[in-house]
Amino acid sequence: MSSSTAVPGQSPIAETAPKSLCALEPHVPADRLVAEMVPPPRFDSVRFETYEPDPDQPSQHEAVEVLSSFAARLGGAHATGTGKRRWFGKKTATVPTGPRGVYLDGGYGVGKTHLLASLWHATPAAPSLKAFGTFVELTNLVGALGFQQTVRTLGGHRLLCIDEFELDDPGDTVLVSSLLSRLVEAGVALAATSNTLPGKLGEGRFAAADFLREIQGLSAHFRPLRIDGEDYRHRGLPEAPPPYSPDQVTKAAYATPGASLDDFPALLGHLARVHPSRYGALTDGITAVCLTDVEPVPDQSTALRLVVLADRLYDREVPVLASGLPFDRLFSDEMLNGGYRKKYFRAISRLTALARDAKGLVAQ
Repeated sequence: MSSSTAVPGQSPIAETAPKSLCALEPHVPADRLVAEMVPPPRFDSVRFETYEPDPDQPSQHEAVEVLSSFAARLGGAHATGTGKRRWFGKKTATVPTGPRGVYLDGGYGVGKTHLLASLWHATPAAPSLKAFGTFVELTNLVGALGFQQTVRTLGGHRLLCIDEFELDDPGDTVLVSSLLSRLVEAGVALAATSNTLPGKLGEGRFAAADFLREIQGLSAHFRPLRIDGEDYRHRGLPEAPPPYSPDQVTKAAYATPGASLDDFPALLGHLARVHPSRYGALTDGITAVCLTDVEPVPDQSTALRLVVLADRLYDREVPVLASGLPFDRLFSDEMLNGGYRKKYFRAISRLTALARDAKGLVAQ
């Protein structure tokens, strides 16, 4: 079919075949990893003013007030070399008071990343003096630069925001805790988020207690801030669309300029050959991801790689159109009840949102 042939309800068929993620093996220099430590495109324009608190959740209103005040306190000169004395020593008229870090504790979809990105935007400092990244991206940065160089690179920053702090990887948690200790000594303010498990929402400060225990040496510097509420991605929205047929997915991929088209099992195999720090670059220029034959993820290592890809796609607002099984059946019951369950629930939530975004790609 030529590019001038139109399909009812769709844009004209593209002249070239869709891209394949499996054909891409991007290389990402370390300086790009540092430069990209800013809020992802999905959160470019978010601000405290654009956050819509649930009227039934007072903690959401409180979070906006506390974080706005926290950002305002970060407007002074950086405390390089004198972080402890300047921020935690004798109080003076020009020295901010209160904890030098804040931890957002809450379930999926209550807007923690929106608030964290809003804090980054509201902090009165040049973008080069603020860093924003996920826990995984931070560990990738340490892997690329080395521990000491990472301390030197981030030590001159006013603020470091860490989204999705992982409490289920002891080795990486200890590594990042050591890094944060050095950064606090250099005067860097910290903000972090993590998820309360769906089954733990009624048990008080579950995630906060875990977080503070894992970063024992830093706990005094963090104010835990509880944010209650339901997943906004499902608040008043229809259920995720069911999977489409392989033919529908393929036609949509050809009809969508910049889309990719891959067989799901083949993509999982390709992810094993690309370092997770490159998954963001893997999606450069991709306008939609089309997948055929989605099936249960076979093992934990593969599942964790898929979680990272889902995060990068969600950050970049790339819709995902798929055939096969629905996304809530990607992970086995054993995985959803195991040590990495927080990651899997997050991936399901985000892929479901991206599946909704892809609905318009298919001819009705």
